[in-house]
Formats: sequence, C-alpha cells, structure tokens
Amino acid sequence: MVSISDIPNLENDIVSAVSIALEEDIGDGDITAQLIPAEQTADATIITREDCVVCGTPWVDEVFRQLDPGVTIEWKVKDGDKVAANSTLCTLKGNARSLLTGERTALNFLQLLSGTATASRQYADLVKDSHVKILDTRKTIPGLRTAQKYAVRCGGCYNHRMGLFDAFLIKENHIAACGGIRQAVEAARRQVPGKMVEVEVETLGELKEALEAKADVVMLDNFSDRELRAIGNDKRGATKLEISGNVAVDSLASLKQHCIDYVSSGALTKNISAVDLSMRLLG
Repeated sequence: MVSISDIPNLENDIVSAVSIALEEDIGDGDITAQLIPAEQTADATIITREDCVVCGTPWVDEVFRQLDPGVTIEWKVKDGDKVAANSTLCTLKGNARSLLTGERTALNFLQLLSGTATASRQYADLVKDSHVKILDTRKTIPGLRTAQKYAVRCGGCYNHRMGLFDAFLIKENHIAACGGIRQAVEAARRQVPGKMVEVEVETLGELKEALEAKADVVMLDNFSDRELRAIGNDKRGATKLEISGNVAVDSLASLKQHCIDYVSSGALTKNISAVDLSMRLLG
C-alpha cells in the first residue's frame, strides 16, 4: 500500500497546496458562512455518487487542520479503496461555519485525486495478468505533480520520473545536439553517474542504436503493431522497452503480447473526470 511518505516532498506539498487553495477560495472571508451563528456546531458526511477508487484523504484532513483544528473527521475508507456509488467516505463534526467554509476546497482535492486513482485502476486492471507496468508522465496539473503521482500509485499504476531532475529522457533534439544517440547516452553517464538514462526512438534503426548504447530504457514513440512485432528479446540485454504515444485503454490488452516492459500514458493525469462527491450537513 502506498504512503504519502513514498512520494518525495509530498507531505510539504500537501500543506502548501491546501494553503494556496484556501486562500484563493476564502479571500478576506466567507461571507455566506457568516449567516450561521458563530457558535453553531454540526455533523456532516461526504459521500460518493459514483463507483470510484478513493484518494485524497490527507488533503481533506489538512484543509480542516488549517481552517479549524476543532473539526474531527472519521474516515470509513482509506486511500486506494475501491467503493461503490452512494458510499459514505467520512463523517465530520465541528463548527458549522468551518465545515461549510472548507467544503469546496476539501472536495476539490478529493474528487480530482479520486478521479486520477480511478482512471489508474482501470488501466492497471487491464494488464494485471502480465509483467507490463503502466507509468504516468509529467503531463500533470501544475502545482499538483506530487499529488497526482501519489494518486496514480493509489490506483495501482507506477510513476515515471518525477521531473526533469531525477532521470534522463533523451529525445530527438537532445540527440541532434549531442551528435547521436551513443554520444548522448555517454554524456549522460559522465554527467550524473547512477541516474537512469532513457532514450526516445522513432524507428527500428534508432532502437538498434539505443540498445547498442546500453540505455536503461528505450521509449518507442508511436510504433506500429508491425514494428512492435519485429522487436525480439535478442540483444536487449538489461534494457527495458517502453511504449508511449496515443496509447488508448482499449489497446492495452493487445500490447501484452509484445515484449514491452512499460506503457506510459499522460491520460492518467491529464484526461481526468473528477469523481462526483457531495458533503451534506446532517439535521
């Protein structure tokens, strides 16, 4: 089970993201919540109106921690749980103004990250009986990179590089500027020894060059079915193969027949439908 501590900087990012989200929503005060007597307390529930994989509970906790530490939350689920429509995710108790002021910010995080986790579970389930791993990409919502990477893990998929700093991904322009695939890989090994070196290729000829250069991973960009069938396991050594580019959900099953280790898809984080959630104060 993935933990927020498994994602670098995530704990700090949660605090920062929630602070920014509350500031943009509340501004100089929630004027509607002020219609309610200041001392009034209430109970509330958050429910899901559709089947989903839950993700985002630490963000909800942080919203109310920053707003009003007196609000208590009892979770009925944990991140990564698959739940049915109309399930109660949590109950909340506390100051009525605080509950209503934090409602939208809390739900925004929970619905987005649950949407990411739900999509990831759909992808992961399609390859669960194979050795193929589904990876996310850097096509994330700005400011929520670590949050969405965590949600992808909660859904059962895996993370590609976190950013531009933790692995090399050598593409067409890098190759041209370095004078070739071999030269680019050798330069990467010299510059930061120990970092993963991945090369993106567009032809079988470029694949051969990348394998000869002993890249850690070769990304096959928009390879056709015919080209994939032409790739064998011989002469690959320890190099892993990754498919990327226009990977649709309904094509994943067919990819399992090829000698592919990874499939990376930006759809896990950029083509997300937020889960339909609702918070209701109890009478």
